[in-house]
Amino acid sequence: MTADDVLAGVGPRLRQLRKEREVTLAALSASTGISVSTLSRLESGQRKPSLELLLPIAQAHQVPLDELVGAPPVTDPRVRARPIVRHGRTHWPLTRQPGGLQAFKVLEPQRAQEPDPRTHEGYEWLYVLSGRLRLVLGEHDVVLAAGEAAEFDTRVPHWFGSTGEGPVEFLSLFGPQGERMHVRARPARP
Repeated sequence: MTADDVLAGVGPRLRQLRKEREVTLAALSASTGISVSTLSRLESGQRKPSLELLLPIAQAHQVPLDELVGAPPVTDPRVRARPIVRHGRTHWPLTRQPGGLQAFKVLEPQRAQEPDPRTHEGYEWLYVLSGRLRLVLGEHDVVLAAGEAAEFDTRVPHWFGSTGEGPVEFLSLFGPQGERMHVRARPARP
């Protein structure tokens, strides 16, 4: 439904609401301060509805503005994520809209891996749901257990994965910068 479709339906809704409440144009004009001719043109579709006109009408009828506009119903808010397998990890997208903050549930299988720190612009937040997650961040090498979180600037060389002791399930949040291609950057060795 386009904005023009929504606006075209406002006039008939205004007329129907006024008639259901048995209110005359003159009485509605008196309670809203909007002229009878403007109200008549709104109902017939000859005048485009504006917020300045609709707010006093909604207040006079004591209805939410959505009822006058006929806003489309809110869609099902549930995210029906399809798993994506990438480099042996399974990712479930938890956000639907592209760009902006992105959220993923990630399952990393049990496996022995050599850390390969990388960098990219952005900021990342991790939260471990179950298992243990190894995080190499700059010169730090830490293990996060279930219930622990970490956040960091992704311009610092970083890597995270299995400790090799079992699978790990975690949440990952990052902005659109985090979607850029990773560039190898090894931390300085002493």
